[in-house]
Amino acid sequence: RGCSSRWGGIPPVPRLAAYQGAAAGPSGVWAGAPEPALPAVTPAPSLFTGSPDPSAPAAPDLRCRCSPPSPCPGQGRLQARRQLSVACAVCCLFMVGEVIETLGALASVLSIWVVTAALVYLAAARIISNDYEIEARAMLATSACAVAVNLVMAYILHQSPAGHGHGTGAYEQLESSVSCQPSRSPLPGSTSVRAAFVHVVGDLLQSVSVLVAATIIYFKPQCKIADPISTLFFSVFVLGSTITILRDVFTVLMEGAPRGLQFDVVKEALLGARGVPGVHDLHLWALTPNHAAVSVHVAVDAGADTEMVLQEVTARLQSRFGFALCTVQVEQHQEESAGCPHCQDPRT
Repeated sequence: RGCSSRWGGIPPVPRLAAYQGAAAGPSGVWAGAPEPALPAVTPAPSLFTGSPDPSAPAAPDLRCRCSPPSPCPGQGRLQARRQLSVACAVCCLFMVGEVIETLGALASVLSIWVVTAALVYLAAARIISNDYEIEARAMLATSACAVAVNLVMAYILHQSPAGHGHGTGAYEQLESSVSCQPSRSPLPGSTSVRAAFVHVVGDLLQSVSVLVAATIIYFKPQCKIADPISTLFFSVFVLGSTITILRDVFTVLMEGAPRGLQFDVVKEALLGARGVPGVHDLHLWALTPNHAAVSVHVAVDAGADTEMVLQEVTARLQSRFGFALCTVQVEQHQEESAGCPHCQDPRT
């Protein structure tokens, strides 16, 4: 009878099952058996959060106090990136300013030419038709006011520091300290200021010519042809006065050789340095009308000190010719390089 029910035995007695359910607790442990008591555990004091007992001594500080804490690497990279961004923005601003100076001078000259062409067309039409009337009194008053205003503007632009060489103070000091400079002419002033000055001078001469024509017409009304004739005279002067500025502008835009610098003179100055038997790939060009650049390959002897040669060549280029940018490449002299087509001087 004690066999399992699956073998066809008799099921357990109901009284025994009821007694087992009453004696066992909800967790399956006999209610009559006492639970074992666990020993009390005291938490150990922590070195970082301190002891939970206020009366216990604080844990010692094991940090090193010899040097201050280093900054976060991410913060240093962020600061460096911010500084580089500001430097790039300033450089771009100056580059745009230099380009705008040249393009502004070109726009000023072209505007003068457009106005001059329109005035020449109107003057020729008046001479051909001879059908026009001139108010001599109004013309006389307007031209007199224009002469006065243009005189003031010409004086201001002529006394401007930029008109005497904008940004060339360092070059003037270098040039004054060098006694031998036969081929170096003074650096021109700002192209924009020069263009504005020529513009004002052209307006001044036009106002003077108009004033003379108005005076003639005021006293002799039959000589009204003096007005278109004065306009034609003014147009010829304007075209002649703006040619030099236009040449300087195109020299900068086309990266031509700076005015006042001669290729042979610069090459002879480089060959005069100690330990420099040869020079090739010499290039001169104008960054702006006030700043010139040079790049050159300097061939030195086998026993020459390349660092000393580099310093001497750079000093000669900056002190004698006032180059704002010097790129010098030092290399060993080779006899077979004399026949190299890339090492020949440019043909003029």
